[in-house]
Amino acid sequence: MGNTIKTMGVDVGGSYVKVVLMEYDNINGDHKLLDKQTEKIRKRNPKDVVVDAIDMILERNNLNYDKDISYLASTGEGEMVEKKTGHFYSMTSHARGGIYFAPTAKTVVDMGGLYVRAIKVDNRGKVLDYKMTGQCASGSGQFIENISRYLGLAIEEVGEMSLKADNPEVPSGICAVLAETDVINLVSKGLSTPNIVKGINISIAQRVVKLLGSLNAESPIALVGGMGMNVGMVQAIQELSIENKKKSMEFVTHTDSIYSGAIGAALWGGFRYYKLKTQKKLQVA
Repeated sequence: MGNTIKTMGVDVGGSYVKVVLMEYDNINGDHKLLDKQTEKIRKRNPKDVVVDAIDMILERNNLNYDKDISYLASTGEGEMVEKKTGHFYSMTSHARGGIYFAPTAKTVVDMGGLYVRAIKVDNRGKVLDYKMTGQCASGSGQFIENISRYLGLAIEEVGEMSLKADNPEVPSGICAVLAETDVINLVSKGLSTPNIVKGINISIAQRVVKLLGSLNAESPIALVGGMGMNVGMVQAIQELSIENKKKSMEFVTHTDSIYSGAIGAALWGGFRYYKLKTQKKLQVA
């Protein structure tokens, strides 16, 4: 057994299952993302979706789970993952995943399907403090997904569409139901799709910036989770941050930000593996 092992992370969300295969470097910390898989749950049993996603990654990489995977870590709603070695709290996983993408980040914003969390972290990804939105779905990725479906857009198109806006109108509703009604009214008024989408992004960005202010967040700030891939949302957050702070804060994003929870769980799994090995509580092949 060398100084590197292979770990897997499984993040089960409300709509998607994200699975990653990582190489964990215990000496140099040069961890590598080897493979990734996202599966939409739709109406399937999440347990079956997880098993399929894990098997796909193992098959693509010619790996045997029992022989080659040292630790499988779950997070989010992943308590039901039958093969897991251990489970990690969602916030700690996303915080660690944020540091993987942006090693100098002092704040990680997890913009997921159900809520937004702003998290102060140290250089190891340890949670120091946090603030999060309430239960209202209008500040979540699920809300964006619902609206994009109504507008006839694929979720991947929302970000670029927002960048084309020239006169956005922000929905006045503060809950998902009222905001969706607002969007229907905007469509009937003839507002262009880019301006509607940008208005929605601004509405959610206002909540993000408010969270950052209440947390007294420090820069650089890593934007992770599914909405971290939405370039229109990132633009709206940057613009509002400049307006509110009167100075520029550095925001860092990554094309794989949707995997932040799974990556963080896999890295914490590697850390725990070597810790247990040291304590001789884990049988090592």
